[in-house]
Amino acid sequence: MEDNYRHKGMRRQLVEELRSKGIQDEAVLSAINQLPRHFFLEKAFVEWAYQDKAFPIGKEQTISQPYTVAYQTALLKIKKRESVLEIGTGSGYQAAILALLGARVYTLERQELLYSRSTQLLKALGLGGVRTYLRDGYKGLPELAPYDKILVTAGAPEIPQNLCKQLKIGGVLVVPVGEKVQRMYKITRLSDTDFEHQQLDNFKFVPFLKGINKA
Repeated sequence: MEDNYRHKGMRRQLVEELRSKGIQDEAVLSAINQLPRHFFLEKAFVEWAYQDKAFPIGKEQTISQPYTVAYQTALLKIKKRESVLEIGTGSGYQAAILALLGARVYTLERQELLYSRSTQLLKALGLGGVRTYLRDGYKGLPELAPYDKILVTAGAPEIPQNLCKQLKIGGVLVVPVGEKVQRMYKITRLSDTDFEHQQLDNFKFVPFLKGINKA
C-alpha cells in the first residue's frame, strides 16, 4: 500500500474543502489528513478517493462521504481512551478515524465479507485500538457496555433504544434517523431513564438492517 506525495497533497485539499463546508474540529481534520482514504477503496475508485463523495464498497454498502465522517465524528467530541461502539464497520475508515483520535473502538459489521476485509486492513495499518466483531448492530455489544460514545453509520428507521441503554450516564449516541432521508440525532444520556435529544442536519445513509449476512 503506497501513500505518496500526491495522495498527501490531495488529502490536504480535502481537509481545506471540509473546513470550507463548516467542519471546525481541528483534531478531526488532522485525523482525516493523516489517514490514507485510498487504502479503504477498491482499486477502481482510488483516483477519486479524495473527492468529498461516498463510494460503493460491495454488498450494497458505501464508504461514507468524508464530510459525513467528519460531521458525525465532531459531534462525538472524542477524548483519549474513551470507549466507542461503532455500528456498521463497512470499509473500516470511520473506525480508523476514531482510533486516530485516541478512542478504544469496538466496531460491529453484519456483512461477513466486509467484516473480513476491514479486519485485515485495520490490522495491517497497525490500528490496535480497534476491535472488530461480526454482529447484528441492532443488539449492540452489551457484554462490554456501557460506552462513552456510540456511533451509528446507517440510517435507522427510529431511535435504537437498545443502543441508548448501552450508554454511560453522560454518554452520547450519534445516529441518523429516518427512511429515505435521515435527520442526524445527538442523544445524551442524562440518567438511568432520561435522555436529551438534539435534532441536527439531514443526510442520506444506507439502511440500518438487522441480522448477520454470511453470504
